[in-house]
Amino acid sequence: MTSAPVQTGILALAREQVLERGEALNESQVLEVLQLPDDRLEELLALAHDVRMKWCGPEVEVEGIISLKTGGCPEDCHFCSQSGLFQSPVRAAWLDIPSLVEAAKQTAKTGATEFCIVAAVRGPDERLLAQVAAGIEAIRNEVDIQIACSLGMLTQEQVDQLAAMGVHRYNHNLETAKSHFPNVVTTHSWDERWNTLRMVRDAGMEVCCGGILGMGESLEQRAEFAANLAELEPDEVPLNFLNPRPGTPFGDLEVLPASEALKSVAAFRLALPRTILRFAGGREITLGDLGAKQGILGGINAVIVGNYLTTLGRPAEQDLDLLVDLQMPIKALNDTL
Repeated sequence: MTSAPVQTGILALAREQVLERGEALNESQVLEVLQLPDDRLEELLALAHDVRMKWCGPEVEVEGIISLKTGGCPEDCHFCSQSGLFQSPVRAAWLDIPSLVEAAKQTAKTGATEFCIVAAVRGPDERLLAQVAAGIEAIRNEVDIQIACSLGMLTQEQVDQLAAMGVHRYNHNLETAKSHFPNVVTTHSWDERWNTLRMVRDAGMEVCCGGILGMGESLEQRAEFAANLAELEPDEVPLNFLNPRPGTPFGDLEVLPASEALKSVAAFRLALPRTILRFAGGREITLGDLGAKQGILGGINAVIVGNYLTTLGRPAEQDLDLLVDLQMPIKALNDTL
């Protein structure tokens, strides 16, 4: 009687290391996953889903985002139509407090537990922080929802101010691997972003940090980025896929192939087995409806619903219906407090 063949290769190793023991893949192992042929994609996604279910559970966290200050940013992030340095169609604008509160109300109605206030700035000045403080107070008076912020690079004093306002989570993306960052941004450094994230963590706020895939990085750099994030140990990693914006330096880049994007989702789950991994911008153009389902069954356990900062998303109802179809419960607010 012959025994069953022993499984070998990176997926067998990942099953034993990540699924069974809860130990993340390292950089070289993540690269092996990213290099898998497309005919292993289904097997990879199934493993990533098993890892997510075992180490995170079935709940999906839903978040809405709103831009308090849009456009006119002095930085040169090559993917971003909000930079004032590029000839993009986005122009500077501020949102008033009543509109902010209404957006939070609409977000809460979707079942979202998190509402993120975003501003296109290098870092906040006194005017912006005062506006954020007024917005948070107004939202708290009318809406039961956690509040996150994304306001660029911070000083220690600004970190302390946001913590005192009761900001639950701070988003500041590293965007890409440290080695690729100078090809994406030249007006500030990767280390400046890292320092902000360290201060946020030390102040007791949750850290939300991810980036954008498909900005010309190599597979090696994608694996490096996963390792960078694993070292940071963020509470949440939003995964964006480049949606090339007219007028930006990356406006002519090709959209990432869906199979490559899904492989990346699964690889990041295997590198970050216990982290909230959030579908963010660009997934509609990169993955479409079928890909969204595959991603949620391939390691994703959080979604941004509705529109993004300068691009349209899917209607919130479509994502919520999808979660119902997949029997994925939405994380309740009282479970996050």
